[in-house]
Amino acid sequence: MADNCIFCKIARGEIPATVVADAPTCMAFRDLNPEAPVHVLVIPKAHVPSLNEVASPALFADLMQMAREVAKQEGIAASGYRVVWNTNADGGQTVFHLHAHVLGGRQMAWPPG
Repeated sequence: MADNCIFCKIARGEIPATVVADAPTCMAFRDLNPEAPVHVLVIPKAHVPSLNEVASPALFADLMQMAREVAKQEGIAASGYRVVWNTNADGGQTVFHLHAHVLGGRQMAWPPG
């Protein structure tokens, strides 16, 4: 894990977060600046800077499965939700630790950006 990475610090329990799911390889917590009624971040516990650096298909599967489980748990699976991966600066990534945004609880607009 990267020493100064905010998401690594959350994964290590050094910074508090409202955790909604936890597994050996990943965890999910509420976004501090929600863009939808439900806005949860799903992160790997190990430091991975972006989607470009994911080396393990199993890790990516764990993250996507957790995103799906969070949507069910939050009650948005049936009505619909969005899973967003922002990758690098032009893709809108601001924290360089891989994370998925699980967004729902309202109608999503398209195009998103």
